[in-house]
Amino acid sequence: MKASSTIFSAVLWLLAGWWGAVATAQTPTGSAPTQPSVGQQPTGAAASGQQPGAQQPAGTGAVIAQPGVTPGTGVAVPSQPGVSNAGGAPSLNEANGAVNLQPTVISTFNSGLGAAPTGLTASGKPGTGRPFTLQEAIDFAVRQNINVRNSQLDAVSAEARIKEIKSSALPQVAASASLTDNLIIQRAFLPANFFDPNAPADAPAVPVQFGVKYSGNAALSLNQVLYSATLNVGLRAAATYRELAQRNLQASKVVVAEQVAKAYYSVLVAQERAKLLDYNIGRLDTLLSETRALNQQGFVEKLDVSRLEVQSNNLKAERQNVENLIELSYTLLKFQMGLTVNDEITLSEQLQDRDVAELRQLIAPDPTFQYRSRIEYSTLETQVKLAQQDIEVTQKGYYPTVAAFINYGYNSGRNMIAQVVNSPWLNFSTLGLSLQVPVFDGFQKRYQIAQKRVTLQKIQNSSELLRNSIDLQIRQSSITLNNGLQSLQTQQRNRELAQEIVRVTRIKYKEGVGSSIEVLNAEAALREAQTNYFGALYDFFIAKIDQDKALGRLYTGQ
Repeated sequence: MKASSTIFSAVLWLLAGWWGAVATAQTPTGSAPTQPSVGQQPTGAAASGQQPGAQQPAGTGAVIAQPGVTPGTGVAVPSQPGVSNAGGAPSLNEANGAVNLQPTVISTFNSGLGAAPTGLTASGKPGTGRPFTLQEAIDFAVRQNINVRNSQLDAVSAEARIKEIKSSALPQVAASASLTDNLIIQRAFLPANFFDPNAPADAPAVPVQFGVKYSGNAALSLNQVLYSATLNVGLRAAATYRELAQRNLQASKVVVAEQVAKAYYSVLVAQERAKLLDYNIGRLDTLLSETRALNQQGFVEKLDVSRLEVQSNNLKAERQNVENLIELSYTLLKFQMGLTVNDEITLSEQLQDRDVAELRQLIAPDPTFQYRSRIEYSTLETQVKLAQQDIEVTQKGYYPTVAAFINYGYNSGRNMIAQVVNSPWLNFSTLGLSLQVPVFDGFQKRYQIAQKRVTLQKIQNSSELLRNSIDLQIRQSSITLNNGLQSLQTQQRNRELAQEIVRVTRIKYKEGVGSSIEVLNAEAALREAQTNYFGALYDFFIAKIDQDKALGRLYTGQ
């Protein structure tokens, strides 16, 4: 987990760097753009009795941006040199409909992603690795992730423990055999008149040997518990123990699903950012070529060409940084999925645009929420039940225990070892009942019960604390998601306005009524708006994942 946190922190740091660096490095006026929060955890007001949330009627998504036509304007823009335009223009249209992975009974994860035309690798080219949708990545991770596999081993160990408890109720059969060499036979002392009736009363006792030099014994015994109150409670607790192991396994899967989903979205957002950078580089290269031509004709100064070259170099450097970020995001995703860094994978889903009114349905109150939907709370309930049964086991220790036994065997004894082997052995057998009644144990069980009652009370207090925490998490995630939706709507509008400004300023510049400074400022403002949009988009996805986790519907598969 430490390695996972380190890699995830590196991804967040790089995300913050390239989201904020574009507008900062490329704004000629020196104005500092607003940097979006990356991977921000939900914050909000204090919890109340209300549990806002939402059923997930539809997926969420974002823009599919590709070189070609300016989104929302219809203005044709050339692509980056060397990059094909066959992929189409940046479009705000929905891509082949949403992939809703949440059926009537929530079984896994609702991604809200659309199918990609082809899987993309870190280089942005079609990959040869195994393709994964978000759902497939989560399903693969819950099978291969090391933490989940360890939880599965814990469940296997729990099953073995349950069988161990149940075995105490079955007949216990044991066989034994012995061969004894009495090196010095112990002597018994008998009164002298036992041998001589006329011996005086004060005559010394006569030592007599009872036994033989060699003796052998072979026996088979069977014991069966007939009544044990402690064992009966233990057998009932076995089912609770199994339930606890399964819930711990499910909790591990929920954590892995959250980590994989966030890593998957991180890759997708970085890829969309790379596409827009390619798109912007193509636009700027075209403008640079046109400006050079105008400079050669004497219509613009050499300074205008130099400014555009600086902008182009900065964008290309930033494109390389984003490509490195995509590679790192892929590495994190493969780590969370339980793959090695050398394994090749591709993503077969992409972000897609969603209407704000449709997204708003995702943050409506959820009246069907129950605390038991959260795996942490149901796990605590199971722990409470197990603690109560533990107390009951100790209390039943005051009850008697009844068992039946039967023994059957052979024995022999001779003064010569050869005779022990060759002479016939005589059989024997016993049958009986045993009763054990605890009378006084020095108050040991009394104090054991007192300790276990304290443990039970602590678990119950933890349940109350968890309920309050869940209320807070739901309220926080709902507020954060609502804020994220508003921010996304604002940034989308800002991006559209910036695109229109770029279109107008370029026309003015070509007509000779505008300056190159206006064009550069408009281009920088557009890139800032795009950066802020993707920051808001990423925050919205993370907030949606956090809300689903708070409502206990992030991952409920088996």
